[in-house]
Amino acid sequence: MTPTQFIRSGDVDLAIHTWGSPGTRKKHRPVVVLVHGYPDSAEVWSGVAEQLAGTCHVVAYDVRGAGLSTAPAGSAAYALKHLVTDLAAVIDAVSPNCPVHLVGHDWGALQGWEALMSAHLQGRIASYTAAAPSLDHVGQWFHRRLQSPTPRKLAEFVGQALGSSYMLAFQLPLLPELTWKLGLGRQWPRLLGLIEGVQTAARPTQVADGYHGLGLYRANLLPRLLRPRPQRTDVPVQLLVMRRDRFVPPHLFDGVEEWAPNLRRTELDAGHWASLSHPQAFAQAITTFVQSLEEA
Repeated sequence: MTPTQFIRSGDVDLAIHTWGSPGTRKKHRPVVVLVHGYPDSAEVWSGVAEQLAGTCHVVAYDVRGAGLSTAPAGSAAYALKHLVTDLAAVIDAVSPNCPVHLVGHDWGALQGWEALMSAHLQGRIASYTAAAPSLDHVGQWFHRRLQSPTPRKLAEFVGQALGSSYMLAFQLPLLPELTWKLGLGRQWPRLLGLIEGVQTAARPTQVADGYHGLGLYRANLLPRLLRPRPQRTDVPVQLLVMRRDRFVPPHLFDGVEEWAPNLRRTELDAGHWASLSHPQAFAQAITTFVQSLEEA
């Protein structure tokens, strides 16, 4: 997938990919910005973007350390504040005069929540479709199950902690990097097929994407889970919940309405990588949400 352009954000060059024609003064077209997760690149959005391109100007970018974007050194360079700065640079480049409709998946969704709550992008985001809750919400979700424990809440806590244990393994030095370099990178398409039932081609950047993206976990995970910050936004939010998601199960979205009262919940009968397995349904959920807001 060839980038449309590269833009500069601090010391990082970000690869931008676009679908569909931009709007004009006579004919407005909503701008939809798609933010991918780990260990993906913007290529994960291709099927969704093609579906959206008929009615929207669609933008996806390789986040820092992924795809054809450059990779800064050190985990600190992947802190959420830097990712929000990158997103702001993308929005400034592709839609300087009009708020965008933001869509985030996996770590892209975590970045999107951070951007939504940031004064840096106030007024620049018209709506947000999130396929995961924020790290702060997940941290609060865990805390609440310990603050008022019941058998059900403790079972949910233990189940989710075990399901997320791979994230703690990513905190270890060297071993996760070696895992990506010595085999996981080459086997990723096969593993994704086993998990999601989809066939994907190997990406030349897959090993590097997995390797550099570990900084996302190391810079952000523990501080937010241990000390979650309650926040609120009045921007319209659509939760895109995958009923068969092994990594972000539906119960993790419980209580998000406290953070985003202007909320819609849409469920898809799909697994974690629904953008690959169900691109049409994924795109339709975005289209319906965006069009309802544009018409209003």
